[in-house]
Amino acid sequence: MVVLKKGYVSKIVKRHPRDSFMIATKLPAWELKSADDVERVFNEQLERAGVDYFDFYLLHSVEDGNNYDTYVKYDCFNWCMDRKKEGKIKHFGFSFHGSPELLEEILDKHPEVEFVQIQLNYLDRTNPVVRSQKLYEILRDRNIPIIVMEPVRGGMLANMAPEIEEKFKNRQPEKSVASWALRFVGSLPGVMTILSGMSSEAQMEDNLTTFKNFEPLADDELATIDEVTEDILSIPQIGCTACKYCCDGCPMKISIPDVFRTINTLRRYPDDWRSKNFYQGVVQRHGKAADCIACGQCESVCPQHLPIIELMKEAAEILDK
Repeated sequence: MVVLKKGYVSKIVKRHPRDSFMIATKLPAWELKSADDVERVFNEQLERAGVDYFDFYLLHSVEDGNNYDTYVKYDCFNWCMDRKKEGKIKHFGFSFHGSPELLEEILDKHPEVEFVQIQLNYLDRTNPVVRSQKLYEILRDRNIPIIVMEPVRGGMLANMAPEIEEKFKNRQPEKSVASWALRFVGSLPGVMTILSGMSSEAQMEDNLTTFKNFEPLADDELATIDEVTEDILSIPQIGCTACKYCCDGCPMKISIPDVFRTINTLRRYPDDWRSKNFYQGVVQRHGKAADCIACGQCESVCPQHLPIIELMKEAAEILDK
């Protein structure tokens, strides 16, 4: 499956027979302000793509709270099934970012769902927020095909600390670190499609090579992945709870928890460009780590008794040079 930018789909449609390719798209909850918007958005999508039907249609980013509540409010599950009866949708599902409890609730109410897209990679198996292992198990128990997003965790599992990457390279020097992440999800039963973002031709070729002659992970390779996972998760993290007591009296208006959030990610993933972009957005509204004047106000109110002044020096070295 190849994901194309807006405008490119209609060009493909004009050049190739409709049954020679498949198109997937999503209904975004944040575009829905009334029941009429569901039909309007869907028809606009068909028109922009230049097609009469979508092969795969998803409710976008189903999660606890507003998004799921919106889909329920406008009866989107049943609406999509009606479009399926009309032939305008061939396969119906949703992408999911919510809790395991919500996933089970939805599937109990809507057994007609044909597939679910979840974030799944070897690092997020025990992530207390993502809980991908539990989501995977729920879908497998119900025999629902799975589309995997974030198999390389936004590129994080392709760029790790050298001493961690070495464990993969010692096993298979000719294979990329990213290929291990892709083989992990590709080896799992029930996975229908794996979505991998690529930003270069070399990355595309590497992904194609990985799956062209696909080799499921052997038990000893799974042991290596478990070891790498443990190494990544054991990297010391700043124990900030984001209470923000430190922010109220900071004379330089530094968003200290956001700085620590960035550093924690970069300690595990030194080349994570998304964290650096996040930091750049933070300092457009707040002070930089390098602006710290070591007044100590933050340390005097920190419930975790963190050495904030020293941590700000580390952050400034990494983020502000």
